[in-house]
Amino acid sequence: MRIGIVGTTWPYRGGLTAFNERLARQFAAEGHEVEIFTFTLQYPDFLFPGTTQYSDTPKPEDLSIHRTMNSINPFSWFKTARAIRKAGIELLVIKFWIPLMAPCLGTIARLARRKGIRVVSILDNVIPHEPHFWDKWLIRYFVRSVDRFVAMSASVRDDCLSFLPASRKDCVALTVHPLYDNFGQAVPKDEARKSLVLPQDATILLFFGFIRDYKGLDLLMKAYAKVQKAKDDVQRDLLLVVAGEFYNNGEQYKTLERELQLEGKIAWHTDFIPDERVRYYFSAADLIVQPYKSATQSGVTQIAYHFERPMLVTNVGGLAEIVPDGKVGYVCQVNEDDVAKAIGHFAGMGKAQREERFQANIRHEKQKYAWSNMTKLIIDN
Repeated sequence: MRIGIVGTTWPYRGGLTAFNERLARQFAAEGHEVEIFTFTLQYPDFLFPGTTQYSDTPKPEDLSIHRTMNSINPFSWFKTARAIRKAGIELLVIKFWIPLMAPCLGTIARLARRKGIRVVSILDNVIPHEPHFWDKWLIRYFVRSVDRFVAMSASVRDDCLSFLPASRKDCVALTVHPLYDNFGQAVPKDEARKSLVLPQDATILLFFGFIRDYKGLDLLMKAYAKVQKAKDDVQRDLLLVVAGEFYNNGEQYKTLERELQLEGKIAWHTDFIPDERVRYYFSAADLIVQPYKSATQSGVTQIAYHFERPMLVTNVGGLAEIVPDGKVGYVCQVNEDDVAKAIGHFAGMGKAQREERFQANIRHEKQKYAWSNMTKLIIDN
């Protein structure tokens, strides 16, 4: 088939880019011809919370990327639709993540469908983590522009269904987020820690990814402080590594660090982490910690699966669906006491055997997250 992907790719950076480019490569490996249509302008600068939207890496030579869309310029939406038709696209795949993009992506979808192109949307979220009063109108416009949907958690599927009429209740398929296996192979733990200038003998907890309020770093810091104050010397031999760029006020976390007397007990790596460095962080870590206050699914979990690292997640959205409690890690309630209890259990006596058992289960569990499952569902859906 000739497949088009509409969404974020190079020259932009981040998880959306990683997903769309990996999906394109999977389709190509299966023999399809793939064209990607991405943005000339994704967010106006005043709406972007990080330091820059752009990657400093060269354009991928193995991908056909067309920069045609301006998210706030309707003329570019028509230009993109014409380019899609001219390319002979038979199946159009749109990655949807926030209502702000609904006018752009929804209009392109409608124009494509008028020419008989089947449109499938992969849903990161439907209702955003940080909602606004206009979201419902924008979401309704987008979901009514698409033929079928692929949701990566039950909560996202249910959110999508809430915007559809009863006659379309069968158009939302459910699958799991595939592995993020595009960051290379793991390196030995001692080598990774040396590269990141981290202590060799500590139990390292890794909080990874863009830092936003809903991801619960403040909750983690409070839980971590509780464990640090425990009398057990093994449990106190911990280091929290925070690796990711602040997408909100970073000073609130530094203030909390002082209040909790955690100075020197947190390693702050708060620049953007480029793709080629991701494997060092996950290889250096003992436990990947995601204390989210709200969530649907998470790409961080799928990176952890790829690098076979035990996880701690909170019981929100679809996280508990993909992290079996006690098998590959811990599922906690959204409170600091429960998170502290799980961290203490992991770091306590018998840690090495516990970590080995988790990793063995992860190697078995990760088999279900193949990219071929995602592409098959999109094509057959």
